[in-house]
Formats: sequence, structure tokens, C-alpha cells
Amino acid sequence: MRTVITEGRAKVEEFLSPKISKELPVFYNPAMALNRDISVLLLRALGKKRMRVADILAGSGVRGIRLLRELGKGAIESMAINDGSKDAARLIKKNLILNGLGGNKKITVMNKDANLVLLESSGFDYIDVDPFGSPVPFLDAACRRISGGGILAVTATDTAPLCGTYPKTCRRRYWAAPKKCGMMHELGLRILIRRVQLIGAQYEKSLVPVFCYAREHYFRAFFACGRGNAAVDEMMERHGMLDGAGPLWLGPLWEPALAKKMDALARKEVKAGKEMIRLLDLIREEADVPAAGFHDIHELGRGRGRNIPSREQLISAIRKAGYRASGTHFKGEGIRTTMPQEKLLALMQ
Repeated sequence: MRTVITEGRAKVEEFLSPKISKELPVFYNPAMALNRDISVLLLRALGKKRMRVADILAGSGVRGIRLLRELGKGAIESMAINDGSKDAARLIKKNLILNGLGGNKKITVMNKDANLVLLESSGFDYIDVDPFGSPVPFLDAACRRISGGGILAVTATDTAPLCGTYPKTCRRRYWAAPKKCGMMHELGLRILIRRVQLIGAQYEKSLVPVFCYAREHYFRAFFACGRGNAAVDEMMERHGMLDGAGPLWLGPLWEPALAKKMDALARKEVKAGKEMIRLLDLIREEADVPAAGFHDIHELGRGRGRNIPSREQLISAIRKAGYRASGTHFKGEGIRTTMPQEKLLALMQ
């Protein structure tokens, strides 16, 4: 069923169904509105100007339309909005007209293979790879065509392999061993990040995460693109194993200053919803804790009955002991801290 919906400052006609499926004439997932909210927020916080933008798997075009309508004046120099479906390409054009953007010369609507859109271009300053499933088929072309200083945004919805349900699939697709445990979402996200980085390394591009997160059914990572062998070598030195999973990225998942700016911007200017504020608050806190991985207090306290301190009590005690600590958006019972595990266990006693 077709209906016109409002998302952000965009009005778009969509095919809606009780069951979200890639078999829809034009794919649209309302549960991914937060994904698009954060894309807009991150680019607003970065304040980049005259960007060449590519949304290569655009569906109805809602993401590109939102970027055009919600970023500041001068932010976008050109935009390629593409989908391999002819129905989608027609709907994108209709939705551009619906938003007063029909005939805008800086917008090009395409109906091509996503990789061809990238490879036939001279490059982009922002590329969004948001597929139904794994992003792997699109990563080589995206890494080739992201410009130095640009931002590459990658979504993966194949969380089952990355989180250890299908370890052989993860090894084939992401060249790493996952682990099904309390920390599986962070481990899976870090495996995804390393896979992207290895592809970028072939083209002497360092792709360093500036803002990453996990939701129930997807992972999302934004990378800043640098150039040169030295930067690539430095990036790859931060690959290794964590809690028996990997190889994966062991460096920071966030740029703390950016996380703080996004959190403040969401409250003051964007008027974000409670879900987004809650996520940004947690990430802002854990971005200040330079530690890969976190501790699941229920796993640490197994066998201690009801005597497990609350997360808030432990965080307060860790900070009083002179270490950094925060909750984590990956798991409600998790604590990210610079305190070694043996000292944390002693503290729990």
C-alpha cells in the first residue's frame, strides 16, 4: 500500500507493509529512521561544505531528500541518488517533486548497479552504503571512490554472522572469527570495521571510525578517510584479538568531541526523540573511556547470588578508585572501564 509519510523534514511516498521485506516494490524500513536521523546529525555536527554525496542504495530516496532539506546552506554541491530498481528510480523522482526539489540541477537520479555508480564517478565526499543484508559487495567500490577527508557510512544488517550465530559465514564474509557472548555486538561491529579498513588499505586509504553504534538488528559505522601509507600502517597496527574474537579493530569507536557535539546538537537544535537522546547520551559517556570491550556485570557476578552491586554503584566506585568508567549502549548490564578486570572483580567483592 502506498502512503505519504513524514520523516524529518521530508515528505515521501512509500510502500508500507505489516511485514518489512526486500520483496516490496520499493524497499522502505520505518525502523531505520533513527539510522537516517543520525546520518543527518553527524553531517550537521561536522559542518562540511560543498560535499559531493552518493546514496547508492536509495530505495524511495528518503535519506538523500533529508540530507538536502536538513543540512545547512552550501553543505551539498552535488548528489547522486541511485537504486537498481526502476520502480524506485521513478518513486525517487516523484518524491523529489513532492519536496520541491524536482529539476534541481545538483541532483542526479540514477537507475544503475550501485557499484557502477561509484566506479564511473570521479569520487565523493560522503558515500552511504546501507544495504538489505551485508555491505561487503559494495565496499571495494566505495573505498575506491571515497575522497580524502571524506566520510564513508556503512550499515550491516547481517548481525547473525557477525555476532557468532553463523561463525563460518562470518569467516568467509568478514575474514574473522566472531564470538557469541555478552559482548557479541561490540565484537561484531569491530569485525565489520576491520573488514572495511582492509579494503581501504589496498588503496592507501586509512578509514578510521568517528562514530559507530549497534541497534537490535543492524550495525552502523562512519569512517573518516585519510591517505598515505603511514596512516594506513598506523591503522592496521590496531588490529588484533579481543576476548577470543577477531582479528578486529581495537581502536576507538568514537571521536569524543564529535560525540559530544552530536549530543548537544540533538538537544538544542534537532529536537530529537527520547530514543535518540538516550543513545547519544550513552555514547557520549563511553566515548570518553579509552577501552576496547566492556564487562558484563552479570557474567562477572555469576555464582554470587543476589550480592551483585548495581551498575551505577560499580561505576561510582570505579571512578572513586581513579579509573574511567561508563555504561555502554551495547548492553544494559555492561560497564566500559579502564580498570583491569582483576581489580574490578576485587571491587565487586
